Amino acid sequence: MDDSDALLEHLKKVGVDARTYEHPPVHTVEESKALRGDIPGLHTKNLFLRDGKKNYFLFVTDEDAAINLKQLSKKIGAKGGLSFGSPDALMEMLGIRPGAVSVLAVVNDAEGRVRLMLDRRLENATAINCHPLNNARTTSLSREAFAKFLASTGRVATYVDMDEEAPPA
Repeated sequence: MDDSDALLEHLKKVGVDARTYEHPPVHTVEESKALRGDIPGLHTKNLFLRDGKKNYFLFVTDEDAAINLKQLSKKIGAKGGLSFGSPDALMEMLGIRPGAVSVLAVVNDAEGRVRLMLDRRLENATAINCHPLNNARTTSLSREAFAKFLASTGRVATYVDMDEEAPPA
C-alpha cells in the first residue's frame, strides 16, 4: 500500500473502526503535540531499528517515553547494538518515508521481515493514535480496533515492558 487513502480503505474492508484527523504535516513528537489539536488517547512514537545482524524491528511506544536503546536491545533479543534503520530500508521494508513511520505500516510487510515490538504501555490504552502512512493525518484506533488491525496483517502483539529491569546480557 503506498498511500494513506488505500490504507484507510483497507481498514474499512477488514472491519477496523478508525477515526482519522487531518492536520499540518508533522515530523517530530514536538511538532505533533503543537499541531494535531486535542485528539484523545495515547499518541505513538515509532522507532525503526536494526541490530548488528541486520535484523529489523519496529518499536512502538508512547510519544513521551524515553527509550534507552541498550536496554531495549536486551529486551527484544537484538543481536549486537541497535541503530536506526536507513530511510532506504524503511521504504523497502515498510513502504514509508521518515516522519510517517507508524505501526500501521506493517500492512506493507507481508513477509514479516520487520519484527513488531510494542511497549506494554499500549496494551491498556483506550485509544492508540498513529499516522496512516502520512504525517498530515492521525488515525485513532480503539484497543479492539488495534487488535483487529494486527490480526488482519497476521501479526501478534509482542509487548515489551520497558519499566522492568532488562535481563542480564
